[in-house]
Amino acid sequence: MKRRDLIKGIGGGLAVAGLSACSGADPSGAAKKSAEAETHKWTMVTTWPKNFPGVGIGAERIARLITQNSGGRITVQVYAAGELVPAMEVMTAVSEGSAQLGHGASYYWKGKAPAAQFFAAVPFGMNAQEMNAWLYYGGGIELWREVYAPFGVLPHPGGNTGTQMGGWFNKEINSLEDLKGLKMRIPGLGGEILKRAGGIPVLLPGGEIFTALQTGTIDATEWIGPYNDLAFGLHQAAKFYYYPGWHEPGTVLECMVNKAAFEALPADLQGIVDSVISQVNSEMLAEYTARNAEALATLETEHGIVPRAFPNEVLKRLKELSVGVIADTIAADPLSAKVYESFSAFQKHVAAYHDVSERAFYKTRDL
Repeated sequence: MKRRDLIKGIGGGLAVAGLSACSGADPSGAAKKSAEAETHKWTMVTTWPKNFPGVGIGAERIARLITQNSGGRITVQVYAAGELVPAMEVMTAVSEGSAQLGHGASYYWKGKAPAAQFFAAVPFGMNAQEMNAWLYYGGGIELWREVYAPFGVLPHPGGNTGTQMGGWFNKEINSLEDLKGLKMRIPGLGGEILKRAGGIPVLLPGGEIFTALQTGTIDATEWIGPYNDLAFGLHQAAKFYYYPGWHEPGTVLECMVNKAAFEALPADLQGIVDSVISQVNSEMLAEYTARNAEALATLETEHGIVPRAFPNEVLKRLKELSVGVIADTIAADPLSAKVYESFSAFQKHVAAYHDVSERAFYKTRDL
């Protein structure tokens, strides 16, 4: 553009502004109406199979409520794992902006950011109630956003499964020897602990678990709990069902938002996105609590599954190994060290209260 044309354009803009001021027009009001009329078409990619109960339906609920509560000013199209991108490429898609939303679990991205896995589940760590407390009121979300800042992604707690089951095995686990050479689908820090116990951790997306277990590609799998395990038919592929989920005591799911797309929204739409994700985070835990109880009863009464407790010897050794895995993880990554310092301090703090509240009540209830 030539300099005189630029000056002419600026002068024209000033003239329009002056006329607007003289005529009593309200430019800010017009801008507000324009923003309200603007629509946004968003894409959500997930790590979950299509229409999968709990985690998958939770992601779809987020999309539906954002569309509904915004009056259609944001419309969200959901794609299950593999429909648009592979399950393990969800974070990449959101980071690059080919999708504005993603739903999954942060331990899937430990290769990109080792500290990410602390926001999903820490073996022998905090349960769902404690994780939500740390994230919302203990500085956890702020740290999570610091970890994801280089990727241009805003993470949110997008659901919680509660304490998971220990998993399905094709043989009994009676001692530590039974873990040696065991090929098990298990992600995150739990997978590293199994490896140190002599097992072979395998990372698979949910949609591949049943076939891998049935064909013997893996010997065992953790997934989530009775609700999802029954939906996958895992009881048809392995008969030994163990508890507790030492590796995932309160698994946080995440809803990721592309930062640039979020910041392009007007303030009211930003508020809708934030509030919807927070609402579904709470609802999902309630759903899992109810549905897991129903599904466990079905597995026991209709399919003859009798859950088994891991031997104390096995759990004690896994806990000992977890200390070493966490120590090595935080020693290798300063950001992981910063996150775990906050996590660990909050766990000690909240455990002291739960000793005289939740834990004390459970003991009283069983008298």
